[in-house]
Amino acid sequence: MMFWYGDGMSGWGYVLMTVAMVLFWALVIAGIVLLVRALSPGPQVGPPPVPPPVPEPTPESILATRFAHGEIDEDEFRRCLEVLHSHRPGHPST
Repeated sequence: MMFWYGDGMSGWGYVLMTVAMVLFWALVIAGIVLLVRALSPGPQVGPPPVPPPVPEPTPESILATRFAHGEIDEDEFRRCLEVLHSHRPGHPST
């Protein structure tokens, strides 16, 4: 009988066999991971978050905005502000 490599594998044969086995199992595990990822559903998408309600402007803030834009002068602003404060609920009328 004719043996091409003598009576057994040399050190390089064992190294090559070990490297080939590690690569084989790495490819098998990577294939399983990719298969599981491909078959699993994506992240669950819910409804978009609801923005907080925008507070309604107060009469004082509307008056201040009109004053800031130059629609009314300082005298009218102070007069209107006094009228608003005098008609507050719980405030004694004069």
